[in-house]
Amino acid sequence: MAKHIAAFGEVMMRLQVPGYELLSQASTLQYSFSGTGVNVTSALSHFGHRGYLVSRLPENAVGDAAASYLRKLGVDSSFIVRGGKYLGMYFLENGFGARPSRVTYSNRQESSFNIAPEGTYNFDEIAKNIDIIHFCGITLAMNDGVRRHMKELARAVKSHGGTVVFDCNYRPAHWGEGGYAKAKPHYEEMLQLADIVMMNEKDAIFTLGMPTDKTEREEQLIELLPQVAKRYQISLIAGTHRFINSDNTHSLRGFMYKNEAFTFSNLLTFSIYDRIGAGDAYTSGIIHGEIEGFTPDKTVGFAAAASMLAHTVVGDTPMSSESEILRAMTEAVGDVER
Repeated sequence: MAKHIAAFGEVMMRLQVPGYELLSQASTLQYSFSGTGVNVTSALSHFGHRGYLVSRLPENAVGDAAASYLRKLGVDSSFIVRGGKYLGMYFLENGFGARPSRVTYSNRQESSFNIAPEGTYNFDEIAKNIDIIHFCGITLAMNDGVRRHMKELARAVKSHGGTVVFDCNYRPAHWGEGGYAKAKPHYEEMLQLADIVMMNEKDAIFTLGMPTDKTEREEQLIELLPQVAKRYQISLIAGTHRFINSDNTHSLRGFMYKNEAFTFSNLLTFSIYDRIGAGDAYTSGIIHGEIEGFTPDKTVGFAAAASMLAHTVVGDTPMSSESEILRAMTEAVGDVER
């Protein structure tokens, strides 16, 4: 059943160094546009839903280019407003082997989205026209004005009977020194508003300050996530565990906690072409599985396969259809489609 799904978030310009060069070595950059909300709504539009972005773009040629790119991704721009002068940017250097990928942000706080004044968005009108709203911790970290917008929109959607999805997505660089203490009250407020949450044991331990005497990640997960679900009355919590292997491949295992039970996907091992946005693909898979009424096993397997495929596509935004993901769950990878 197709749904109207919106995401509240910033559109950013991605400036990528070709190949595996460092920024200090490169003389050219490839640009595109992305953001967590862009990735989630575009992925869900590929599954047959109507994906809307709630955002603000600059009123200039850069904003025009971003708007055009979003249309190409299948994102509905009905709730995008124009104003301001700047778009946030980030520079991506691809990692290789022992050297991790590196993201460097620029012009973030001055972006049109992050300086949007009160009254920019008609939250009640948005809430009337959507079924599900997605938020992420990256947006939550920006500034007090953005946080007020987030919480107001979440409350509006709840008041109209919609579903709120919150991806914890804690980024230390955005919160700065003492970040966990700064973030905790805002995370707690969003968790109280959320129905579906993307998080793992690290979010519970560090952001929420929950104690555990367990040392293994899975043991910590099994101990803490039921406590989070009960404390904040969350119906579903999902996430992934990632392992980086010595041969430059990654392994990923998805999990989901629902109806007081855990479900885990198979461990998937694959090569990496472009890692950015794979977590958003997983989130989109969980949302789609819930909408379609998949069993927990199928939902978490679908989400994990969606994340795996997102690693194989250039750019941040997941591009796989439902049928491609279902096929990846059951068939051997690598042969030519004929």
